[in-house]
Amino acid sequence: NDIVDAEDDFEHRQRKQGNPRLRISEQIDHRDKLMGYLSEMSALPTTAASSDATSAARPAVVLLSGGLDSTTVLAVARREGFTPYAMTFRYGQRHSLEIDAARRVAAAHRVEKHVVVDIDLRQWGGSALTADVAVPKDRDVEHPSAEIPVTYVPARNTIFLSFALAWAETLNAQAIFIGVNALDYSGYPDCRPEYIAAFEQMANLATRAGVEGTQRLKIHAPLQHLSKADIVRLGAELGVDFSITTSCYDPAADGRACGHCDACQLRLRGFAEAGSVDPIAYAVGS
Repeated sequence: NDIVDAEDDFEHRQRKQGNPRLRISEQIDHRDKLMGYLSEMSALPTTAASSDATSAARPAVVLLSGGLDSTTVLAVARREGFTPYAMTFRYGQRHSLEIDAARRVAAAHRVEKHVVVDIDLRQWGGSALTADVAVPKDRDVEHPSAEIPVTYVPARNTIFLSFALAWAETLNAQAIFIGVNALDYSGYPDCRPEYIAAFEQMANLATRAGVEGTQRLKIHAPLQHLSKADIVRLGAELGVDFSITTSCYDPAADGRACGHCDACQLRLRGFAEAGSVDPIAYAVGS
């Protein structure tokens, strides 16, 4: 009873703060699902012939930022038998390091095609990532406030998914993969499960292929309910080389991660909880 009461109290406080984090029992359930998922994937065909034959008929668009999450999602798509077509955006973000990282990741995972799409979200800004606004450092990511942080980029995932939707239709692809997460994240509204479900419903109403019934698109968000530690474990299981990824919002001029922004803190905590060491370089004193 004490455990249940504590859990109810935890949920009450989280909901009151507007933080859609999951109950403790739900987190345990999701970790059990992760273990089952890994078990299922280990039973998938691994011979070159069977893998090639399966993936050739299953193209998928993968949104690839070059970060830990999207790289793990790319590995998941590949392992599930899809032929990945990677899409990265140069959208006016603070630095180009993630574009370089995405190119490294795409090459390492031998994607069918990698496109870098140019759009300029700095025209209206509205975010510390697309305007001359300081990136918050050393926020309490363990107990985040209900306020959406200034690193949120207005409608970014809607923009990205719309581009991915257009490419998927031309590829006759039934799948789009995105690395959103609603457990260890900064509170962005376009990372929530209800948002992904709503976009998928809209996507199937918005295209010729959907209306004519030649395409039933699914938005895959395999990391949706995993902790950052679970994502690290999953990536390691799939052979992801985390050393070629980047997550930092505000890296040093030489490319080292700051260690203090939300993205760095969540990443470092994930590796620590997974019992691993983050292989990327951090600035001295971080």
